[in-house]
Amino acid sequence: MSCEKFIAKHVSTLPKSGIRAFFSLASTMKDLVSLGIGEPDFVTPWHIREAAIFALENGKTSYTDNLGLKSLRNEISKYVENEFNISYNPDSEIMVTVGVSEAMDAALRAIINPGDKIMYHEPCFVSYAPTIELAHGIPVPIKTSPKDLFALNMEQVKKSWQEGCKAIIINFPTNPTGGTLDLVQMQELAKFVQEKDMLVISDEIYAELTFEGKHASIASLKGMKERTIFLHGFSKAYAMTGFRMGYACAPKEILDVMMRIHQYGIMCASLMSQEAALEALKNGKESMENMREQYILRRDFIVRRFNEMGMECHLPKGTFYAFPCVKNFGLSSMDFSTKVLQEAKVAVIPGSAFGPSGEGYVRASFSTSYDNLVLAADRMEKLLKNFK
Repeated sequence: MSCEKFIAKHVSTLPKSGIRAFFSLASTMKDLVSLGIGEPDFVTPWHIREAAIFALENGKTSYTDNLGLKSLRNEISKYVENEFNISYNPDSEIMVTVGVSEAMDAALRAIINPGDKIMYHEPCFVSYAPTIELAHGIPVPIKTSPKDLFALNMEQVKKSWQEGCKAIIINFPTNPTGGTLDLVQMQELAKFVQEKDMLVISDEIYAELTFEGKHASIASLKGMKERTIFLHGFSKAYAMTGFRMGYACAPKEILDVMMRIHQYGIMCASLMSQEAALEALKNGKESMENMREQYILRRDFIVRRFNEMGMECHLPKGTFYAFPCVKNFGLSSMDFSTKVLQEAKVAVIPGSAFGPSGEGYVRASFSTSYDNLVLAADRMEKLLKNFK
């Protein structure tokens, strides 16, 4: 008997992640240099790991409040106010989640009625459109371009807007392009959002990995806190991907609904991970800044090498991703990535995995070691010289 008839229609048509599909292709290769994975190559700093170990050794193995440890929410409130200039009540406007992905899912399910439209800029993190669809919403992409350094062009935002758009997802600095928004661009977006009476879901997981100037949140602008769901976490800045720690800050009416979704689906984040996150916020700034300095060195190297080998690449202002153009090689981004994988043994991610706007580009993570970047660049350069 086939079980296909039991599968929900809105799930059966959902595509598999383009990133995971490509890694399945690469997983059996030996001597591979990967510029594909989107996580730090640094081990979580020892003092943060030690906090999790100490919690476990002291029998902290229970559930916590659905919203998360009160001590952690208090520290998140202080951190967000100090770093982003936004004040949130830790008792009613902050929730600890299992990574930012869970926070995004809860946010979308909390606000979407079937058929509501949600805007998002593209190329983007692979889960945005599928998560909108899983919540029975309609994704509305906004194309960004290299001439704008992949920031939001307000003319394109206005052109993409449709009746029924309820919210816009923004992610700056952006995965996969490293694009950022300056204050003027952010103010223009805030004005548009207010005029259209929309919400903003702002995924700021790469905020601390801003390389030029200081990151600002749209929620800090006048009139925007009450219409913004602010999402953040610990994976990227503190090299804590395996701890699965994120958080959401939102107006209490929205956060209460998000909490109910979290309550029934997840209950609470791991207590040991929450203890580690608490330590990261209290004492992790120095290690975070040291990692950021290394990313800047790596960024400058790999972007220079890409440009030298004919892959036009802008200097990303944040994240740990470069997004070089491969159009002049006459191959699709998938075919180019496959060729580089098979013949140079270097893994990069096809830009098409991040939406149609990513076609013609590849994402290369410079979160791997400097030595690996040198090896990857040398291998790719040799291949591309012969390719021409």
